[in-house]
Amino acid sequence: MLQVENLNAWYDRSHVLQGVSLQVNKGEIVTLMGRNGAGKTTTLRTLMGLLSKRQGKASVDGTSFLDLAAHERFHLGLAYVPEDRRIVPGLTVKENLELGVIAQKNRGDMNALVDEIAETFPRLKERLDQDGTSMSGGEQQMLAIARAMIGKPKVILLDEPSEGIMPVLVEEMFELFAKLKEQGLTILLVEQNVQQALKISDRAYILDQGKIVFHDTAQNLLNNDEIQQKYCAV
Repeated sequence: MLQVENLNAWYDRSHVLQGVSLQVNKGEIVTLMGRNGAGKTTTLRTLMGLLSKRQGKASVDGTSFLDLAAHERFHLGLAYVPEDRRIVPGLTVKENLELGVIAQKNRGDMNALVDEIAETFPRLKERLDQDGTSMSGGEQQMLAIARAMIGKPKVILLDEPSEGIMPVLVEEMFELFAKLKEQGLTILLVEQNVQQALKISDRAYILDQGKIVFHDTAQNLLNNDEIQQKYCAV
């Protein structure tokens, strides 16, 4: 599904990613772990075409995309939910959802797509006519995820979805991710709540100073005391 080989990226002269290689298979949730500044968000941004200085290889279903523009990667089946959510002020929940498919050539019945995604997100279904930015942080995060999903992407890149969200909504969000995984959605996840992320993930990679330093199943990482102390301690 998603294959990344020897990915390098720079911010100006700073060599942030140094030979990152990873794989996410269809229907998997794979977590990218590491301390702050390790390069996790940079990896997602590079894969989505938001860093211009990059080298390496990346493909979805065998189709190379590292040289494509961000909107072309979207058409290829990549969706990105950034940490800051980017809910558009002045637009309703429904209108924000419609932005997720408006650029598609064959989007079909817009109302049907909104109705379908709203069934997966009951909180949004109740608020379709509400201004998107008037909702709580957790509800806005769900809107951002739903907006990414409505276009039926092959892979979703999720950056820190639980950041700044009440614990009760964090639990609900991770239950949703597990449900989406059961439905066959493929997710590459960056998440500060490592324990929660590993519980719903298949595998995980650990980034340290821009390099992958460890890779194992999520269950093995949960049971690895050394890894827990080094990378998962709060």
